[in-house]
Amino acid sequence: MNRQLDQRTKLLMLVGCGTVYVAFEHPSFGTAHGVGVAVVTLLHLLMRGR
Repeated sequence: MNRQLDQRTKLLMLVGCGTVYVAFEHPSFGTAHGVGVAVVTLLHLLMRGR
């Protein structure tokens, strides 16, 4: 496995865990984050389809 890929995986896991912790402690942030992720995902899927 590529070392750079391992570092990316660690970074994504760290950021993901931090985001989950903040969303758990502050539910309003969690709701806003969920809506943002949904919108970005939808835009990504729509742009990829063209």
